[in-house]
Amino acid sequence: MTLTELRYLVSLARFQHFGHAAEHCHVTQPTLSIAIKKLEEELGVALFERIKNSVHLTAHGQKIIAQAEKVLEEADALLGIAQTNQNPLKGPLKLGAIFTIGPYLFPHIIPQLQLLAPEMPLYIEENYTAKLRQKLKFGELDVIIIALPFNEPDVLTLALYDEPFILLLPLDHTLTKEKEVNCEALSTDQLLLLGEGHCFRDQVLQACPNIQQRFNQSNPSDITEGSSLETLRHMVASGMGITVLPQSAAGENSYAPGLLTTRPFSTPSPKRTVALAWRTSFTRPQVIDVLNQAIRACQLF
Repeated sequence: MTLTELRYLVSLARFQHFGHAAEHCHVTQPTLSIAIKKLEEELGVALFERIKNSVHLTAHGQKIIAQAEKVLEEADALLGIAQTNQNPLKGPLKLGAIFTIGPYLFPHIIPQLQLLAPEMPLYIEENYTAKLRQKLKFGELDVIIIALPFNEPDVLTLALYDEPFILLLPLDHTLTKEKEVNCEALSTDQLLLLGEGHCFRDQVLQACPNIQQRFNQSNPSDITEGSSLETLRHMVASGMGITVLPQSAAGENSYAPGLLTTRPFSTPSPKRTVALAWRTSFTRPQVIDVLNQAIRACQLF
């Protein structure tokens, strides 16, 4: 067996579909199918149950997949050690971030990284926490930027900074008369929130139980969902309602004067902790130090 065959095997176990796995591995479906069949013959066990439009791991397959993942991780570690002996800050870094952090953090840290590690270009991906978790696990990303808590076996985290939440309002809203706003004040207004899948949405609901109570109603018509923080900001500017944003995404100056303003929450104000996460087997620890240094140099909060 070869490492390439093991990568095909792990990919098929992940996607449970020959076509999708082949696409992910950048090979044709027949190439992947032949490799999997050859591997099953060599091992003398059936690894997958073939169903019409998908495949499922057998009991033997689950054990072999777990071991294959370890083998591939160790093989990647060998390459990482070789690269570390050359220059750990030379070569691409696969960096991920959740949707509600990436667009607002990357413009600040990339100039810092170009100064600290000019030979380390970034492959960047923005995605949901669940997707980034999987890509980190399978080695498709080296480091991810997420909000705590983040618990995953064999993954380390480093807290970077606390980011307060703020309330984004139309300039003529009655709450602009207040210097600070209590979460309880959000009980009646038309509220704009991110859709399901965004961890920031969950953090807002956890920080403001009264909003969660509104969701528990059979028909919370006074809550509107948006696909991104930018979408929410645009809807507030249009007069659709109000929203809660991380402070970095407020963007009140992106519009002409007279449309938007922000208000902080009263103590204890809701916030999130932004952190780095990486596999314990990651062989370029100097990269973590440089990322930490670059982000802290931005003095965001």
